[in-house]
Amino acid sequence: MNTEATCPALLIAAPSSGQGKTTVVAALARLLARRGWRVRVFKCGPDFLDPFWHQLASGAPVHNLDLWMTGEADVRARLHAAAQEADVILIEGVMGLHDGTPSAADLARLLGIPVLAVVQVGAMAQTLGALAHGLRRYKQESAGRLPWAGVLGNGVASEGHAALLRESIEPPGDWLGHLPKSEAMHLPERHLGLVAAHELGQAEALARLDAAADLLAATPLGALSLHDWRARWAVAFSPPAADAVPPLLAGLTVAVARDAAFAFIYPANIETLQALGAQVAFFSSLGGDALPACDAVWLPGGYPELHAAALAARTDLRDQLHAHAAAGKPIWAECGGMMALFDELVTADGGTHAMWGLLPGRVCMQKKLAGLGMQHWAPPVAGAEPLRGHTFHYSRCETPLAPIAHTQPAAGSARRGGETVYAGGPRGNVRASYFHAWFASSPQAAAALFSSDLGHLSSGNLDS
Repeated sequence: MNTEATCPALLIAAPSSGQGKTTVVAALARLLARRGWRVRVFKCGPDFLDPFWHQLASGAPVHNLDLWMTGEADVRARLHAAAQEADVILIEGVMGLHDGTPSAADLARLLGIPVLAVVQVGAMAQTLGALAHGLRRYKQESAGRLPWAGVLGNGVASEGHAALLRESIEPPGDWLGHLPKSEAMHLPERHLGLVAAHELGQAEALARLDAAADLLAATPLGALSLHDWRARWAVAFSPPAADAVPPLLAGLTVAVARDAAFAFIYPANIETLQALGAQVAFFSSLGGDALPACDAVWLPGGYPELHAAALAARTDLRDQLHAHAAAGKPIWAECGGMMALFDELVTADGGTHAMWGLLPGRVCMQKKLAGLGMQHWAPPVAGAEPLRGHTFHYSRCETPLAPIAHTQPAAGSARRGGETVYAGGPRGNVRASYFHAWFASSPQAAAALFSSDLGHLSSGNLDS
């Protein structure tokens, strides 16, 4: 039914990264789910790791929202669907509230979603009031009023400190409480971001979430009833007109690697493959699984550098992938998936590991970030929109392969250059890039990556 669906919703944002908003969102989702509320969580921007924690906390799938990468229609459709089945919707912002073009603030304005600002206040007092004032009113004259829920102070040293912070907020009802400086408000991290919740084990990960949720329960925010949420923050979500996805992969099976080495999978990408008509068969490179019988393979991103020895030992899977490619069947490898396809992987400690050898050369881990930002790529598919996505990696590749294409950075992206797209394998049907694609941005182009007829993608100027 194409009718509005109303549900209380909050967009939890911050002045910058590192303020604790991921932990707050996960703790809030856990707190409300413990009460029996149906909670749906979303993450603004490209991110694979934060959603693992939000899914564990809420008990429901977590999707990404971004007005550029996923598009307004996709954003509206996912929020409308969630509003039909949830008691509460939580959306975690990305970077700072007003960072990026479009920003989390733009999303909040467009859809009328109230913003809760989480601010790390360990090194400030009354200045919090000025900061909150600026976050709320920045660009108000040019962009319009920003829906506002209030402020939550994080990292508070004492009750006296909390009193100074609370008194700085105007109007007083915008103060939604404070969280103490505590290890409970920190989730474990590594070079690409948070450690995925499943890597800790469910018991330990839930214990961390419960500890944070207990702290949040003592705040004014945590004390609100579902009636309060509905009275304060109800949002009416309208459905967009939906375009039918053509069944371009009907009758085909796409094998998808999914484990700790290749975990960077947008749930929406799996949904898009299925909407295209494909059967999806998951397999684990670390669990010893053989390559399933399939027509195409997707090796998504992840942490092959943390599992290099185990991947090197999978000579059986290496041989199966070589046979798959020799039969002319396509492989699409993104970032970590691409890293596993080179001859060698050099880890940060200098160790060299033999990989699966479908692409000549090697990849080397480094301490410096090598790629970050929104990207798009237009494979030459008639009538198809460009694929949109992003890049984020700490490795570099050394290969004699000539690029078949380059992605292009989105307007306003911090990255000035695009990522290389390579074609390898005995028939040029192994395609790989550091680019992480959001398949729903162009189902037709996504289908081409898994089509048996990929020869046209190897010729000509494919730069978008």
